[in-house]
Amino acid sequence: MAVPARAYLSIGEVLNRLRGDFADITISKIRFLESEGLIEPQRTPSGYRKFTSSDLERLRYVLLAQRDQYLPLKVIKDNLDAIDRGLQPAAVGGVPRPNIGLATIDGEMAPSAFGEVSEMRLSREELLKNSGLAEEHLVELEGYGLIAPRGRHYDGDALAIAKAVTEMGGFGIEARHLRSFKSAADREIGLIEQVITPLTRQKSAESKARAEEVQKEIASLSIRLHSALVRGGLNRLR
Repeated sequence: MAVPARAYLSIGEVLNRLRGDFADITISKIRFLESEGLIEPQRTPSGYRKFTSSDLERLRYVLLAQRDQYLPLKVIKDNLDAIDRGLQPAAVGGVPRPNIGLATIDGEMAPSAFGEVSEMRLSREELLKNSGLAEEHLVELEGYGLIAPRGRHYDGDALAIAKAVTEMGGFGIEARHLRSFKSAADREIGLIEQVITPLTRQKSAESKARAEEVQKEIASLSIRLHSALVRGGLNRLR
């Protein structure tokens, strides 16, 4: 969807909005930060810069980091890259940390959680560091199809799986034991796909929205059913 024309700010308007907090800001400095790759405003056909509110907030972040934390531009750029990938900037000598939050109802995942596409993008090193998983174990999980990168990065779902596998490893459970989880998940996905396919084949926006809602609801119900079955089975062992 196109951004309305007045959603954009000129470089002069950006300058005026920043001057209240940063008295020494100049157009030359804004252009310099752009040349360093810290901001990337769009351009009009005639070459004028068009700044969005996101560009403005990004500039504020850069200027605050310089003024209050005395961070060099390289570190600021790395921090911005982490933020762009849905991570918290790294502490000195560390790696960026993820922001993870799952919508839950009484300990179960809410339907809305199944409609969210993870925007988190982790490098292989970041996945290993934040999950506690060893490289050889990640290779094994990838071989079993339990974890797979999306393009060149791993998303929040991959991290959640890696962390769960790491914790289960403390009980002597190995990746090879978890293949049944993948098989069960694939069967559940197949069942949901059967239910929503008639809706997805229809071209209307209403049908597409309905398909998304049905997918969320059935996924949430399947987790509740799985939890109840496991809980019931364990109770019978007592």
